[in-house]
Amino acid sequence: MKTRVVADFSGLPIHGFRSASVTWWGTLAFMLIEATGFALVIAVYLYLMNLAAIWPIDAPKPNLLPGTLVTVILLVSAIPNYLTSRWAEREDFRRIRIGMVLMSVLGTVPLAVRAFEFPALNVNWDSNAYGSVVWALLGLHTAHLITDLVDTLVLAALMFTRKGDNVRRFGDVQDNAMYWNFVVVTWLPIYGCIYWIPRL
Repeated sequence: MKTRVVADFSGLPIHGFRSASVTWWGTLAFMLIEATGFALVIAVYLYLMNLAAIWPIDAPKPNLLPGTLVTVILLVSAIPNYLTSRWAEREDFRRIRIGMVLMSVLGTVPLAVRAFEFPALNVNWDSNAYGSVVWALLGLHTAHLITDLVDTLVLAALMFTRKGDNVRRFGDVQDNAMYWNFVVVTWLPIYGCIYWIPRL
């Protein structure tokens, strides 16, 4: 008669950090899919630019100020985002609350500036192929800003209301910080395409 060996997993933590977390892998997979989408739209942008005799097509160059402001805000936000991720790893509840509030503000400010950025493109989305592709690039990135802001606001609210489940939430804060880094990094080539390639 064979004896059955039963493993006891009750001592394992309910949630891990980074690659020990299932949501980390899900966030990573989502970022890879979205990065592919960004790469495809940038490839379309470069393809259309290569075909066009003049770039931008029938429009003045985009105004630099709104896009540059968004870039500066996003780059500055990387510092408190990094600190918030570190505080989550250390399970420093008080500092995480401060970091999540600060990241909520820093997620809102670029969206406020972005409201002025679309008109600063100096072309409508339906004017021509150039207008369509720059609006698609800016629109895709805006969707990611909104997605991360909503996630940040929800996590911030949970940090202020649900103390009992915070061990799991610390890992979620780190995953959110990783996604914000993705939002910042993907903006840089988009910013270059929209604002600087037409000036070359």
